[in-house]
Amino acid sequence: MKRVGMMQPYLFPYLGYFQLISSVDVFVLGDDLQYVKESWINRNRILMNGKDKLITFPLKKGSLRANINEREFCDDFDVEMDKLLRVIASAYSKAPYFKKVFPMLQAIIKHPERNLARYAEHSIRQICNYLDIHTPIIVASELNVTDVIDKQDRVIRTAKKVGGDVYINFIGGMSLYDFEYFKQNGLTLKFHKINEITYPQFGNVFVPLLSIIDVMMFNDQPEVKRRLGCYSLLDAPDHAVSVCDHCTACLEAKAEEGRIARQEGSADDGSIAVDGQQQAASSVCNG
Repeated sequence: MKRVGMMQPYLFPYLGYFQLISSVDVFVLGDDLQYVKESWINRNRILMNGKDKLITFPLKKGSLRANINEREFCDDFDVEMDKLLRVIASAYSKAPYFKKVFPMLQAIIKHPERNLARYAEHSIRQICNYLDIHTPIIVASELNVTDVIDKQDRVIRTAKKVGGDVYINFIGGMSLYDFEYFKQNGLTLKFHKINEITYPQFGNVFVPLLSIIDVMMFNDQPEVKRRLGCYSLLDAPDHAVSVCDHCTACLEAKAEEGRIARQEGSADDGSIAVDGQQQAASSVCNG
């Protein structure tokens, strides 16, 4: 069974985006989809002083009907990106993996491309390289699926064009797609949901679902790669299967957590000490 995923090309999206890429056999970047103002396509959230902060990659004014691959960055983009890099450095200079991650971010953010879709594609590919994700990434505009108005039919046509048998979408799109309609068209429809994940963020109250920048700043590469498997798949309207609960990496990590807990004299309630905080080890992917 060939699994296919498809999403708009976002800039520094959250971990779930890369989980989806790594879980499929082919990933399609929807560069020819319509750009949505104030969406996550050209903005995201990082951690600043213990709270989430919105970062934006500014665009030139354009038609509201323009596709993502028809949008360009603003004329003073270089200046804006220098400011953004200073914000990121200020936010994460004391993070454990700043010295390793920041040079990569500099190279990605200073990339000379000014087309939004191609710039985002480059950033996604570079982060995939860092995380050893080798899923083939195809650009939707090269598939020429242009004569379909209905969203479901467009996805079905795209998935079939790349030889897909299973289409996986984020759980937020569940209301947009019909299991039976996909089945009638020869595709199995499944939905991806990131499991609850926590990790230390300077000892503050955890802020979830931030940009992949945050995940990489606080976790080394092997740990981020392990977290790529911390998700669940919904393969029927009421049937969720937690991939994380059954993957070897997470079972090994939980065994290691138990070993550390025993060594450190953890409490009998099954919690372990992580940087001075008590976190449940049984239901949360906290590494």
